[in-house]
Amino acid sequence: MTRLKTLKAALLGVALLASTSSVGLASAAESPMPQLVEKSGRYALMVDGAPFLMLGAQVNNSSAWPSQMDKVWPAIRQLHANTVQVPIAWEQIEPVEGKFDFSYLDLLLTQARENKVRLVLLWFGTWKNSSPSYAPEWVKLDDKRFPRLHKKDGARSYSMSPLAQSTLDADRKAFVALMTHLKAADPDNTVIMVQVENETGTYGSVRDYSPAAQKVFDGPAPTALVKAMKARPGTWSQAFGKDADEYFHAWYISRFVEQVTAAGKAVKPLPMYVNAALRDPINDQDPVTYSSGGPTHNVLDVWKTGAPSIDLIAPDIYMPESVKYSAVLGHYDRPGNALFVAETGNAIPYARYVYDTLGRQGIGFSPFGMDLTGYANYPLGASKVNAEMLEAFAANYRLLAPMARDWARISFEKPVWGGSEPDDRSPQSTTLGDWTVHLRYGKWQFGASDWTWLKDRPTDPAGPNGGAVVAQLSADEFLVTGRNVRVEFGRAAKDGKPYMLARVEEGHFDNGQWVFDRIWNGDQIDYGLNFTDGSQVLRVKLATY
Repeated sequence: MTRLKTLKAALLGVALLASTSSVGLASAAESPMPQLVEKSGRYALMVDGAPFLMLGAQVNNSSAWPSQMDKVWPAIRQLHANTVQVPIAWEQIEPVEGKFDFSYLDLLLTQARENKVRLVLLWFGTWKNSSPSYAPEWVKLDDKRFPRLHKKDGARSYSMSPLAQSTLDADRKAFVALMTHLKAADPDNTVIMVQVENETGTYGSVRDYSPAAQKVFDGPAPTALVKAMKARPGTWSQAFGKDADEYFHAWYISRFVEQVTAAGKAVKPLPMYVNAALRDPINDQDPVTYSSGGPTHNVLDVWKTGAPSIDLIAPDIYMPESVKYSAVLGHYDRPGNALFVAETGNAIPYARYVYDTLGRQGIGFSPFGMDLTGYANYPLGASKVNAEMLEAFAANYRLLAPMARDWARISFEKPVWGGSEPDDRSPQSTTLGDWTVHLRYGKWQFGASDWTWLKDRPTDPAGPNGGAVVAQLSADEFLVTGRNVRVEFGRAAKDGKPYMLARVEEGHFDNGQWVFDRIWNGDQIDYGLNFTDGSQVLRVKLATY
């Protein structure tokens, strides 16, 4: 009996061990699905169950091949990026209809994990910068089965018609295959978002004027869109007047994208977004001169109605002028849309805009062309990808990366504000509760802002590079950081009380907790809080007396 009891105990122990091991393996394999969440008008990209700030970098269009990856990762490491955006082209995964090859995606997943970064996949399908150039040859060379749209004069456009069911069916099938493979290959969610198509729309034609499209245009406008736009029912022209052509194109592209997105999410419900090639953010512009039908700021409501499965609409910003950049951010930082700069120029002056983006509660920022493959897209970006250019972005990412999770959490829970150095170095200000915050540029570390005899620092030959972000932790406490900027606090409350910087701590975050390093006082606070080398994070307590 003793030997039998011992055997039973041993078998029970093995069973318990196996059970425990299987539970552990299941737990390890089941990573929480990334999701975009909203609370009180604020957004967070939840990754591994907690808010995540994307300090991103997008590789060049033709860098997404195994032979080029050794030229990608050194740049990513130098940048201190935590997220990499990489194209997955339709022609790459389905060169022959019905035969799929995901070997590059598998390599990409392995190397991203080795480099400890997250991925955003860019689906280059029917549209890549408005063109089908990344569709497989069996699609883009068969105009009968997969028709291009027609211009107003009857000529064929280079761009695909969004009304072609055959194109939608083929694109959707390929995207579902991609998401199906991703679900099996990436249980830990190295991929945290997916961009569906790339800069949709059409240059040179406001919409599809083919006979089939014209018949639809002459029919009734969709009830859902008429209601969303507060228009009167009728044909497209009757409902939307001078905007009818562009709205028509935006509606049918958004409906195409919606059906691709919904099918992909049914397999693996990652956050998905679309990106926009922009129109002029300040002045009116003829839609024939920009990517008409894409999610430009004037048709965001059309897109939001037509593609409800899309989690956000992101601007691709290649406008270095501070007034225009700020205007674009203002258009896409709107109720119902989380702000994500999914693509921006990589010339040095663009680096500063990470602060304005985060100050608007942005969930991420990503310059384009950040690899060492030898390509540069000047004049949209830098004329050369070199150490100096990379360092301009890396300096900001080094500052933000150690607190990326903390900033994402604070930004989701607390009021935040920020600014990027204007082209004319003019000061910026806002009010947070009882306090004002002022940003000044070109100041030395020593000297009052109103000392007219003290000339400002010379401008940087490479262009403006300053900026700051501020979070209000409580009524009188603030978290502040930045580069090449002076931050000054003032009293907004009209109570006549004198005030002071009661305590200024320099510190850092460790596992979500603030860790004190030293006190700033004397010269370090008498002339504002001056951030120059981009290595300080301050916790500021204000008080009246």
